[in-house]
Amino acid sequence: MRAQSSAIDQIEIAVSTPRTPEQGPLADRRSGTLQAALGVTAFSLTFPATAWGLEGFGPWSLVAVRSVLAAVIAGGCLLALRVPVPARRHWAGLAVVAAGVVLGFPLLTTLALQTSTTAHAAVVVGLLPLTTALLSALRTGARPSRMFWGAALAGAAAVIAFTVQQSGGALSSADAYLFGALLICAAGYTEGGRLARTMPGWQVIGWALVLCLPLSVPGALVALSYEPVHLSAHSVAGLLWVAAGSQFLGLVVWYRGMAAIGIPKASQLQLAQPLLTLVWSVLLLGEQLTPAAPLTAAAVLICIALTQRARG
Repeated sequence: MRAQSSAIDQIEIAVSTPRTPEQGPLADRRSGTLQAALGVTAFSLTFPATAWGLEGFGPWSLVAVRSVLAAVIAGGCLLALRVPVPARRHWAGLAVVAAGVVLGFPLLTTLALQTSTTAHAAVVVGLLPLTTALLSALRTGARPSRMFWGAALAGAAAVIAFTVQQSGGALSSADAYLFGALLICAAGYTEGGRLARTMPGWQVIGWALVLCLPLSVPGALVALSYEPVHLSAHSVAGLLWVAAGSQFLGLVVWYRGMAAIGIPKASQLQLAQPLLTLVWSVLLLGEQLTPAAPLTAAAVLICIALTQRARG
């Protein structure tokens, strides 16, 4: 334990070592962009993994069990590293993170995926970057440039048009769940990104997961007693990914990235998430991809490049 703590201390010292003004900010931005992109990649697998999980678990069971498993991982890390309990002023923000990204978004999107394809559900992710940027501007006082907003709106429009076209242009009963998930997740991302400026990103999601244990543990017991479970390779793999990959590791690098490059710019990297999700849906679920995908991908990548270059 002492050796592990010593190694972590050395890493912290290395990270905090002053760099030249020319190298420090640039290196931080590159590292932050990479970490945010890794988070987006992890999130892009969430819908296909959830679809796999629903093959063996009910929606309530899947959400509760994934939260418990992720909390066990996070809690183990917090205990092993003897991380002190956050200050009282941080708990309100952690509660928003817990409600948004630990419970709200997983539950609402899982309920939506019972009747919706992953392609249709991806519309919520297409709107999430813009909603997160809007909430960030209101919550943190950020004022991105007009170029940023123009590129963000264009990227969101391209993603929405593509995902609606994928679903045949028809709205389903799952849309209420999806739009609710959009709003509550954007709030959780915004608050988590703000907290990650004052405490490590992995601790933000770690404490949010632990905070949910009084709800997730009894919820899992009740749900498992009412919903039948049919274990299979797909259902187990899907559960493990949404618990360890999406719910913990993905959010760790995501919050670190947001803290480094800012919430608005990090949120725009998520414009690529629906397209990545569709690729995974083809490879893992056998869904069909239309010829419009490459054109939309190119448009979205251009918008991402513009938002990353925009000042503000």
